[in-house]
Amino acid sequence: MSKLTDVPKRILIGRALRSDRLGETLLPKRVALPVFASDPLSSVAYAPGEVLLVLSIAGLSAYHFSPWIAVAVVVLMFTVVASYRQNVHAYPSGGGDYEVATTNLGPKAGLTVASALLVDYVLTVAVSISSGIENLGSAVPFVVENKVACAIGVIVLLTLMNLRGVKESGTLFAIPTYVFVAGVFLMIAWGAFRGVVLGDDMRAPTADFEIKPEHPGLAGFALLFLLLRAFSSGCAALTGVEAISNGVPAFRKPKSRNAATTLAMMGLLAVTMFCGIIGLAMATDVRMAENPAKDLIHDGAPLGPDYVQDPVISQVAEAVFGHGSLLFIVLAAATALVLFLAANTAYNGFPLLGSILAQDRYLPRQLHTRGDRLAFSNGIVLLAGAAGLLVWLYGADSTRLIQLYIVGVFVSFTLSQTGMVRHWNRLLGAEKDPAARRRMVRSRAINAFGAFFTGLVLVVVLLTKFTHGAWVALLGMCIFYATMTAIRRHYDRVAEEIAAPGAPTDDSVRPSRVHSVVLVSKVHRPALRALAYAKLLRSDTLEALSVNVDAEETRALREEWERRGIDVPLKVLDSPYREVTRPVIEYVKSLRTQSPRDVVSVIIPEYVVGHWYEHFLHNQSALRLKGRLLFTPGVMVTSVPYQLESSEAAKLRARKRQDWAAPGSVRRGPAERAKDTSPRT
Repeated sequence: MSKLTDVPKRILIGRALRSDRLGETLLPKRVALPVFASDPLSSVAYAPGEVLLVLSIAGLSAYHFSPWIAVAVVVLMFTVVASYRQNVHAYPSGGGDYEVATTNLGPKAGLTVASALLVDYVLTVAVSISSGIENLGSAVPFVVENKVACAIGVIVLLTLMNLRGVKESGTLFAIPTYVFVAGVFLMIAWGAFRGVVLGDDMRAPTADFEIKPEHPGLAGFALLFLLLRAFSSGCAALTGVEAISNGVPAFRKPKSRNAATTLAMMGLLAVTMFCGIIGLAMATDVRMAENPAKDLIHDGAPLGPDYVQDPVISQVAEAVFGHGSLLFIVLAAATALVLFLAANTAYNGFPLLGSILAQDRYLPRQLHTRGDRLAFSNGIVLLAGAAGLLVWLYGADSTRLIQLYIVGVFVSFTLSQTGMVRHWNRLLGAEKDPAARRRMVRSRAINAFGAFFTGLVLVVVLLTKFTHGAWVALLGMCIFYATMTAIRRHYDRVAEEIAAPGAPTDDSVRPSRVHSVVLVSKVHRPALRALAYAKLLRSDTLEALSVNVDAEETRALREEWERRGIDVPLKVLDSPYREVTRPVIEYVKSLRTQSPRDVVSVIIPEYVVGHWYEHFLHNQSALRLKGRLLFTPGVMVTSVPYQLESSEAAKLRARKRQDWAAPGSVRRGPAERAKDTSPRT
């Protein structure tokens, strides 16, 4: 069985890495940018479209508000980036928003942030993969016709790539990310040159369509609400910004400085691409609608259910480069690929946060363990399962999924920045150096403005998206919060229960006597070995125990026992209903009842087999007995193994694979929060 699982495992994720090679997996800035910033960089592929989709509700006339919405998103992006640059210097250990909120606002605030981030990471994978499938579907009809299956297949592929390790997956992801960024910048530059210098009339494939407004003539509060909803949809461009703050330990030294530089690069690139695509969409007369089958009109008739609406970036690329051109195809492929890889931001953030939460006893300890490739494998698999379920439930529809988005990330933004304000207030209370105080005051002002702005956006998002699906994200946050609270309560209760007391208790007092019981069914080598071992223990009393389920076998056992002259008393329990487990359990309990201060040691001979199918043929009664005896106080269970010949063959096979880590082997890989020696501001 070990060989059956080991070989595919090594083929898929590679050979196991030693713990002392953890430093080799740290990332330089050129690799860290695509690893941690692929989500905000790739969101420019769908965020402009979400803005236009919402504005189309009021008709084509509302499109002229899109540049102002873009300006608001840009201001918000710069605010968040500037705020998180303070975070990575102050808290370089990798806890990110969770650590900031917990340290400065208390455990409940930290748990709220953690719940929001976990939900947001799952949604990042689901939205990115679904959007990538839609972009690829504009060129390959088969993909869009089988959206769910293709999306789940991509999730499985990304999971395997990440199980190979952060650095290895990051190197693979760097090329398509940089190709996408270069392609978008080339499209913006060439489009601006054609429009401004050459005066070409670039028209998107939907330029001749008309939009049937769902609510024509909006004004006053209704129009304001629509603009706020469009702004909240455009804020999808900010998702994933916090991943760099959470992933500081994965950077090379000086960690804080490299993370802050990567944050600035990411913000500048994302803002430029977002504004450029919005500008080109307006220049090429892109038309989008939430329900294109009914609301997009061509030659006086709706387009109908067969029409597939291409994303904004695809329409702009077609207008700038020309349909079917090499640059158009390269950008379409790079866009689809980078949207798939954008999920990698979550694949790095979710397992790391899960490890820290497990270390703090809010999640199962298995999430704290590093796998073969020094990645947090259990967290990666958990994320993939949750995202796959969400994709299946929502049919890989990015428009439906994105309504669940944004809420979690702005909850973490707001609480994190509020916590940073308290952090600077605390430091200012003890700092006397004027230069250091000036730096702290400046940092506090940045974080205070960030807390105010992101809090305002959070209110807008809740008001405008709640009925459109944001309530599902809030429900997910509540479920995570309740689950983690229950897990922490359980771990605390167990820790309190098993803590060593200061004074002696019954657990540390030596038992009065030890009564050993050896279970036998017939006289054979395993039974004789178990009896010999039991004699070595020098128990106060020793007896062999058998259960009478077959009169002929019991008679043969007694005769063989007497013939061999075995000097251990044999006790046979009657079992009129042919049960084995219950009579043994009742007998052991009776011994405990007669002498509560005695300890009963139950010794069970077991076969050691070498093939997986042999486990179904042996030791079943022993397994049931051990399972039941575990719940009996004052009873110790000892297995005495007897190796069959097939186990020797298994030992030889295992010796050939001694350098391989067995699948499912327990690892206590450290998830220590790295210490950074770079100067703090």
